[in-house]
Amino acid sequence: MHTFDLSLEHITKVEGAANLLVKVVDDKVTKVEFGIVEYKRFFTEAMKGKPIGAIPSHLARICGTCSNAHIMCAIEACEHALDIQPSRQTEILRDLTMHGLIIRDHALHLYLFSMPDIFGKDAFLDFDESDPEQHQLLHDAFDIKSAGNYLATLIAGRSVHATYPTIGGFLHFPDDAGVAEAIKKLQSIRPAVLRLAEVFRKSPFHFDRQTNFMALVPFGNFGYLNGNIATSKGESYGEDKFREHLERTVLPYSQASAYQYKGDSYMVGSMARVSLAEDKLHPKTKESLADVLKLFPSTDIFHNNLAQVVEILHSIDEGIDLLTNNKFVPEPIVKKPNRDAIGVGVVEAPRGTLYHKVVLGADGLIKEGEVVVPTGQNQKNIEEDIGKLVESLLSSTPKEKINLEIEKLIRAYDPCMSCASHFLKVDWQ
Repeated sequence: MHTFDLSLEHITKVEGAANLLVKVVDDKVTKVEFGIVEYKRFFTEAMKGKPIGAIPSHLARICGTCSNAHIMCAIEACEHALDIQPSRQTEILRDLTMHGLIIRDHALHLYLFSMPDIFGKDAFLDFDESDPEQHQLLHDAFDIKSAGNYLATLIAGRSVHATYPTIGGFLHFPDDAGVAEAIKKLQSIRPAVLRLAEVFRKSPFHFDRQTNFMALVPFGNFGYLNGNIATSKGESYGEDKFREHLERTVLPYSQASAYQYKGDSYMVGSMARVSLAEDKLHPKTKESLADVLKLFPSTDIFHNNLAQVVEILHSIDEGIDLLTNNKFVPEPIVKKPNRDAIGVGVVEAPRGTLYHKVVLGADGLIKEGEVVVPTGQNQKNIEEDIGKLVESLLSSTPKEKINLEIEKLIRAYDPCMSCASHFLKVDWQ
């Protein structure tokens, strides 16, 4: 019988820092505490008194890697507060901004963070250039990431902390030459994404535990910016009702707020999105990844990585269509007078559903603000997964090797502790 404590400090190949405490008594896991330990930075407190026009760039600084998702979410919240309806062209440009973000961010996680586990490597740059498969994957990684960066830079000004999107529209518009180059780059990386899908489809890692999903399910095509919040229990509700459903949970050992839904943990992210809205994916994506999509809906956490591949391909296919079928022309910013109002923005960031809320005064200054990030929502689900994983390994795996299995599981979630703290110390007890 095993009775011990485990402490895992500084998990690598994730965004940010977290601690983990696991207590085992007589082969039973009696405690799991997954704590996000990056210092709170009080972004929501700092929103108070700021002019509404400063909010998108302010909240973008919550995180570097998913800053453009924060910009999109903050703009949506501010526009709802001001009763602004953006133009159709603005909506298309925002979709393209998110597609660039998804391609770049998912590629970063899949190649640099998760793939080394599959090949038994400590880091992606340990791959062997003399091995044809590994050589190809090395170059695929940078080609895909480059294409995502190019699309985001063309449309939004920068791939991180975008400068063109603003409340009511865009400050700059892509030219024909840039659009043609973006289409060429997206078309060129499609074969690389199909190779990536095969790597993760054949991954030897699996861990399945029934859980609940939540995601913003779009009204039309699969996307990241509009829709209703849906759950795997079959419920659906409007974006502005999110605080009536998310139950904030204080974890004294974590710097980030955790959340539950109707007393249960739940998961947000790529696997939730694909499981809930697979039918809305681009037709070419569904055709090319038909064998992969047979695995969804899925509750195998390692299929979250496979769902990220699906989303990369969808963003490529949808991005090519949007760039090919639209002519972008300069247009004025939509403006409305300030007023006393509340605005809520909800978008699907790479790691899951992101919520921004602003309380605006008639003087144009923010009275209150709230931000709910994906990793905070996944905290309880991660803890429950770890507890079950450790119990399943105790009889067959040395304690020192359990640490690696825990790290692999946490990496599959693609957590971002930088956002959530407002990787990994494990303390075995």
